[in-house]
Amino acid sequence: MTMRDRFKLRAATAADIPVLQALIARSGIGLSHGFYTPEQAQAITREVFGVDSQLIQDGTYFAIEEAAEDTARIVACGGWSKRSTPFGGDQHKAAPDRLLDAATEAAKIRAFFVDPGMARQGLGSMLMRHCTEQALAAGFTALELTATMPGVPLYAAHGFVPVHDVNLALAGGRVALRLTLMHKPIK
Repeated sequence: MTMRDRFKLRAATAADIPVLQALIARSGIGLSHGFYTPEQAQAITREVFGVDSQLIQDGTYFAIEEAAEDTARIVACGGWSKRSTPFGGDQHKAAPDRLLDAATEAAKIRAFFVDPGMARQGLGSMLMRHCTEQALAAGFTALELTATMPGVPLYAAHGFVPVHDVNLALAGGRVALRLTLMHKPIK
């Protein structure tokens, strides 16, 4: 069975949100081992990670389903954005999402999460290829993302280069976490 036969990428819908939230929580905790302490993984998963419903409304957030007999289950999700919010789910937003100018600004790669039991099977790469094609078709010539440490190897493998580190204070300032802003031209 080929990857194309086994996995189907589709636009995420509002009806998927509960399943996506559960997947994001499993991924946030399960794939942070060796990169973040358990306290850091819990804090970022609770306070930052989650579905950004604007991406679903815009049609730029995707789910990958694994086909199994008569059912399918979502095993990965991620998207791109034509809006200014750099990262985080609905609970992390503090300002309205300004539309980006495709001629002068980079599209954002957003919220890639893979079920820990499905890691390193090419699902993140499948999402990245799709999101890059979509952003390019929308007129963007560059991509930007704010990577967690577990995501840096995937993004670097796809040609993203670090721009600078971002220090994030969580849990009322008691937990510090490092992220990395990364950039890639796509034209």
